[in-house]
Amino acid sequence: MTVIVNTTALPASNWVARFAPLARAGEALDLACGNGRHTRLLAAQGLQVLALDRKPEALAASAGDGVTTMAYDLEADGAPWPFEAGRFTAIVVTNYLHRPLFAQIAASLQPDGILIYETFAQGNEVFGKPSNPAFLLAPGELLALADHGGLQVLAYEDGHVERPHPAQVQRLCAAGPAYRKTEAWLDHIVVRNEP
Repeated sequence: MTVIVNTTALPASNWVARFAPLARAGEALDLACGNGRHTRLLAAQGLQVLALDRKPEALAASAGDGVTTMAYDLEADGAPWPFEAGRFTAIVVTNYLHRPLFAQIAASLQPDGILIYETFAQGNEVFGKPSNPAFLLAPGELLALADHGGLQVLAYEDGHVERPHPAQVQRLCAAGPAYRKTEAWLDHIVVRNEP
């Protein structure tokens, strides 16, 4: 079982908003999209977005121009990964952790695509749910995901945030091997991060 935090009425993550502009034109995947806060952000940038969630009622909030929704339970027994390698120019994952998908997520990026990942880390148990260690990233775990997937790390954080609620998180922005890191102009896309 995977823990997913209710994101009703939350604004887009500052981490996602900061790095989403690095995505090239094309199709993006908002994995476990919830109410679509990042789906809408990506679509507003002109990307075609595939919003995936296991709950059809959550997908209703994600629907809109430039958005295709897909109800699919990635954790159902025997459920295959539904996407081919190299399909997406960007993949966004927030507040979701199912480790068996790590390799498929990385493989589904285009060679110059970007992965933006943000979820709970060890230490979050002092702030509430999720508190089960099985649902909390170990130190450096997202860095290992990038390494095993052949991705280049553009940015990484592991620490405490106060907003939208107190939590211990890890955040990663990584790119495929063909992404030219010299094009990752990080200083012009800075937004205020949560403290």
